[in-house]
Amino acid sequence: MKSVVYFANWSIYARQFFVWNLPSTYLTHINYAFANVNPSTGEVYLSDTYADTDIHFPGDSWNDVGTNLYGNFKQLFLLKKKQRTLKVLLSIGGWTYSGNFPSVAASASLRANFVTTAVALVRNLGLDGLDLDWEYPTAGAQASNFVELLKELRAGLDEYAQSLKTSAGTTPTFLLTVAAPCGQNYISMLDIAGMDQYLSFWNLMGYDFAGSWSTVAGNQANIYGGDVSVDAAVSSYIAAGVAKNKIIVGMPLYGRAFVGTDGPGTSFTGVGGGSYEDGVWDYKVLPRPGATEYLDSANIASWSYDPSARTMISYDTPPCAKLKADYIKSKGLGGAMWWEASGDLPETNSRCLEATVVNEFGGRGLLDMLPGNWISYPDSMYDNVKNQMA
Repeated sequence: MKSVVYFANWSIYARQFFVWNLPSTYLTHINYAFANVNPSTGEVYLSDTYADTDIHFPGDSWNDVGTNLYGNFKQLFLLKKKQRTLKVLLSIGGWTYSGNFPSVAASASLRANFVTTAVALVRNLGLDGLDLDWEYPTAGAQASNFVELLKELRAGLDEYAQSLKTSAGTTPTFLLTVAAPCGQNYISMLDIAGMDQYLSFWNLMGYDFAGSWSTVAGNQANIYGGDVSVDAAVSSYIAAGVAKNKIIVGMPLYGRAFVGTDGPGTSFTGVGGGSYEDGVWDYKVLPRPGATEYLDSANIASWSYDPSARTMISYDTPPCAKLKADYIKSKGLGGAMWWEASGDLPETNSRCLEATVVNEFGGRGLLDMLPGNWISYPDSMYDNVKNQMA
């Protein structure tokens, strides 16, 4: 089983959530969000170099000789050295930057620069692969261009891997994944079979099925039922030829609120406040005072409801997370993914969703640990990466 979490670079600011706060022993992959794309040149570049490569954390020296990597990526490299089963990928795009993909994917020269600059980030930052989050390609030209981009990126990663071949014949296995939709309207736009041949696995975004845009209060991350469901999406990808063990089920570490409602399926008047965004609450502060948690075991969905405030918040509770883990096992799927890390409770808390799911899988010993990560990047631009943070 894989256990994948997205770590957002902005989490080090107001959220005060850092790499060392990750429940790393319960994880197999960390997807670092997000790199951006220049729509005019195709260059893939870091969206916040202060957080990504520059900030000095406790223990970092200001007197190091040479050009050295700091920031979140240094912390991730140190974590990779400590936990050799853990892999780190750079996620490119996301909702905010997805509008930059179409022009790049449509041009052979821009795609080439995308590949060159993305692989350079793997080399320089000491990564284990790349994750593309394009929300969302349209049918026809964009769908086929996305396949071409993945094809060329796969070739670029493989070429770089071959350049690192050791005297013992060992080469890294650089991963290429995507964040994939669950809504049938978006799924239908994709050339799934064309994409799949170049992908290591698919991270299904099994959340945001309901929210402020909905006509009634609803479940945002249900496995069954509703207009959108994880199971319907899983069935679509399998029908298109994706192997079951390449499908990773995404889950939210946040809740979506509906105010002025009597609960699921009823009208609402607004979304109220939130942790950092109106209508969105970090899981770790849920349930809110006065609310009671409910579980729909048939559809595998959960929520809280405060009758005095007439507020419903849709999110995964530990009992729901256990049922999702059981669903993943029963279907023979590849594991679980979460957006995003700062929303969960610490792994020492019994309500930690990441630990709950992994324990329901059967424990950390059943996680997909092999092959291990790669830490030898002799051509990195950073001296401390070349020296493996010696």
